[in-house]
Amino acid sequence: MLSELTMHPDSSVDMRDALFDEIYRIGESDQNVVFLTDDMDAFSLRRFKQDMPNQFINIGVAEQNMINIATGLAMCEKTVFTYGIASFVTTRCFEQIKVNLCSLNLPVTIIGTGPGFSFGFDGPTHHATMDLAIMRSLPELTIYNPSDSPLATTCAQMAYEASGPVYVRLDKGTFPVLGDGLADHTKGYRVIRPLRETNIVSTGFMSSQAVQVAYKLEEFGMKVGVVDLFRPKPVSDDFADQILGKSKRIVTMEDSSVTGGIGSLVSDLASELGTGIPIARLGVQDKQFITYGEREWFHEINGLDVDSLVETMTRLMKR
Repeated sequence: MLSELTMHPDSSVDMRDALFDEIYRIGESDQNVVFLTDDMDAFSLRRFKQDMPNQFINIGVAEQNMINIATGLAMCEKTVFTYGIASFVTTRCFEQIKVNLCSLNLPVTIIGTGPGFSFGFDGPTHHATMDLAIMRSLPELTIYNPSDSPLATTCAQMAYEASGPVYVRLDKGTFPVLGDGLADHTKGYRVIRPLRETNIVSTGFMSSQAVQVAYKLEEFGMKVGVVDLFRPKPVSDDFADQILGKSKRIVTMEDSSVTGGIGSLVSDLASELGTGIPIARLGVQDKQFITYGEREWFHEINGLDVDSLVETMTRLMKR
């Protein structure tokens, strides 16, 4: 049960600390690793700054300039990590990422914290609901959206080993550990609840929601599988056959816009595969929210809270 998952020792580790602690270990062994931040802080970063001051630069609130500096460092054979709020390091820096990083295929990792409505009380400037669609449009970019702390650690290592640009869509806070550590992470997805006729494909924060939904549905005699698509780009070559090809219905769940997110991605794959299976896309409405509030409230008005998701899934499965 989900309550058992939360007892896992890694559940108490903030996802940001898990990722930054791994980058710290990488930086200790490789002096060519440089970390840039746009005045964003995290507990684990303070240690990096203190112990490796020559590998750490606080650019200040100047995200576009941060990408430009990262470009220059990468062209000097440095492996660069940049860090800022997800809505700013993507939309504000899109041209710099496209022209500088992607066109030259440089090893720069962009870490965007606070996806979806994580910074709900900071308003529409901080809502990161379009970042996934925007970043998916860049051909050379790899995207990771980890759903728990151990996976965040793995994503840090995979980003370090990447030969080109990477975007890590990083949540903040502690989350249940969903995997058993045995999954092949090179595939970019993992089955965290056995496949059934109806399967949920989720990513990031919504994978924890999906597991809770699956447990609640099971109480009503309905069993669903859950697949955590933690690398939305590139999608593994076998994802269509191994997941879509073995499903009779797919429901996608994401805290990003239904336009251009994983719902669009899965629909495209299903169309190419020619399965004809019904696909329900559950995500943030295709609109801007010029409002302020708790993340949970934003999820409720978008039907992404657990109770609403259970109701929607029940209705879909009874059709």
